[in-house]
Amino acid sequence: MQQIIEPIAKDLHISVKQIEQTLALLEEGNTVPFIARYRKEMTKGLDEEQIRTIQEQYEYQVKLAQRKEDVLRLIEQQGKLDDEIRLAVSNCEKLSQVEDIYRPYQQKRKTRATDAIAKGLEPLAKWLLKAPETADVEKEAQQYLNEQVATIEDALQGAKDIIAEMVSDELPVRNRIRKSIEQYGKIITKEKKNHEDERKVYKMYYDYSERVSTLASHRIMAIDRGEKEKVFSVSFSYDKEYIMQWASKRFLKHASACVASIIEEAVADGLKRLAFPSIEREIRKELSEKAQEQSIAIFSLNIERLLLQPPMKNKCILGFDPAYRTGCKLAVIDTMGKLLHVDVIYPHQPNAKIKEAKEKLLSLCTGYAIDIIAIGNGTASRESEQFVAQFIKEHNLALTYTIISEAGASVYSASTLAREEFPDLQVEQRSAISIARRIIDPLAELIKIDPQSIGVGQYQHDLATNRLKERLAFVVSKVVNRVGVNINTASVELLKHISGLTSATAKAIVDYREKNGAFMHRLQLKDVPKIGEKAFQQAAGFLRIEDGSEKLDQTAIHPESYTIAKKVLEELKLQPQDMGSDKAMEAIQQSSLDDLSQRFACDTYTLQDIFDHIAQPLRDYRDQYDGPLLRSDVLTLEDLHIGDQLEGVVRNVVDFGAFVDIGLKEDGLIHISKMSKQRVQHPSQIVSIGDIVRVWVSHIDEEKQKVQLSLFAVQQ
Repeated sequence: MQQIIEPIAKDLHISVKQIEQTLALLEEGNTVPFIARYRKEMTKGLDEEQIRTIQEQYEYQVKLAQRKEDVLRLIEQQGKLDDEIRLAVSNCEKLSQVEDIYRPYQQKRKTRATDAIAKGLEPLAKWLLKAPETADVEKEAQQYLNEQVATIEDALQGAKDIIAEMVSDELPVRNRIRKSIEQYGKIITKEKKNHEDERKVYKMYYDYSERVSTLASHRIMAIDRGEKEKVFSVSFSYDKEYIMQWASKRFLKHASACVASIIEEAVADGLKRLAFPSIEREIRKELSEKAQEQSIAIFSLNIERLLLQPPMKNKCILGFDPAYRTGCKLAVIDTMGKLLHVDVIYPHQPNAKIKEAKEKLLSLCTGYAIDIIAIGNGTASRESEQFVAQFIKEHNLALTYTIISEAGASVYSASTLAREEFPDLQVEQRSAISIARRIIDPLAELIKIDPQSIGVGQYQHDLATNRLKERLAFVVSKVVNRVGVNINTASVELLKHISGLTSATAKAIVDYREKNGAFMHRLQLKDVPKIGEKAFQQAAGFLRIEDGSEKLDQTAIHPESYTIAKKVLEELKLQPQDMGSDKAMEAIQQSSLDDLSQRFACDTYTLQDIFDHIAQPLRDYRDQYDGPLLRSDVLTLEDLHIGDQLEGVVRNVVDFGAFVDIGLKEDGLIHISKMSKQRVQHPSQIVSIGDIVRVWVSHIDEEKQKVQLSLFAVQQ
């Protein structure tokens, strides 16, 4: 156990004790969000990502330890295990390293070498490797002729095949090739004839080379995709001649021996036919896996920030789903997200009815006291923005508009969930509702959509599906539990992501709510069918009741800490209704956390959480982030000049930069080199999805209708 935990502790720069406690909590069936929020005293404040990493690395280390045992046992069964092999296996830190050691000993499928061994030529191969300078090769080979080996040439060829496989399997040889490629090699791409790449997406890779050691993840993904689409070929360039000379010396006992040419041929064959392709495949696979993990990490981070966009409270929204021929679908929702009205207007060609469109829009905006128009960013988005901006200006209306990503809206609109929610509406009308609701409560709306359908990653369609789903499920769970949900209004889709709950228990909560009315206190959760003690423990702190009989139920304080919380309120001379007041804030500021911790025999982590929620009982975790950027006028490319200062919303973050909506048809790009005057390791260190940023125009490409931006002022 200690051997497994210590490498994890070293890698994460935390104590062995923290890992032991975390693993014990996971073993007891506690969820990651519950441990991160309510067992800080045991983990010393580890967050969800650290706990997840511990869980994953522990599982990997267990697999590694088991594989080491298996390999040592299998080699021992062959009678070939010695102290050197035992030490080498013990020192392995990766499964791939263990497999490299086991490679010469594993049962192989039929190869030229195994065929030669079956014909009895292995002794000849061993003799060749040890042959004296003056040996008679043909005479030695003559001894191995039989019904299966007809000629001396056949015997020698079989022996060479055996030596070639020995060369390919030998660990020092494989390590030398790997080091040569990883440290000094280049990856080369060459354009193929008659390929399909009309938009020149892969133009930079038609004749491209780069050191393997400097390859960025997004370039690896692009190379993988371009190769898959047969646009170009991919190869490695490294010093193969040097490796051949080095390997020949390693296997050739005497440089001037009569067998020298035979050994050199066998070594060259083993390298060219077996070792080089094998190691190249392994490195390509490792590069791809590393790039995919990076892409999954970026996608996860982007999804997290997208889900954490703060809600627009107390606003009446008009959702505007743009289109040309079929018209722009409209949906009015109230401050709670309830649908009030759906409609359609035709402000664009080929069926333009601009006057009627403006009249209908004016009627809706004044009749329902619209605060914000949310325009989807799909087809006809910018034309619709221009129409709305002009409409607001013409009628001097006190409202604003914002552009909302409609990624995944069509997926939701056609889903079973959407049909159940709005059975009498068309798919397009449901889409307009989804766009509007993404402002009122982004989390509650986006949770209905498969995260893979939300386009905020890089090459997400090329990623390992299971791994991506696993990470995105974790992110969704992390966000939902950090924010918490109102048990009396939350949907099944939202509730099922709460710690300790499942789809079945989430539905049971909604059914109970519909049958018995609103929950008045958290303890009622125990009356819900299928909710046992463990599920209650894991879920209760993340479920809020805003107008219940117990004031602490509106906070993230867990029921197990209510006794301590009430002692704190009494000590601070506060009533539950005082929570969130200036009086409560002042009382907390004048209190000593350490003193109360000793007097109440309570850890400081729990006490600090109690203090925080007494001070701000209704605080929304999402309030720390930027809301949508509201506009009242439109921007065109002709309006822009180099050096112009603008405000925009970060729509996507990728390895090479960030895409920012500044009001044009295409998002502008802030390249990583334009994010800071100091070196930036990754764009996510500087910006996140949803950030409202001040940018400067650094380049305008009128032909491609693209704009490059900078986070610092540029020379005009």
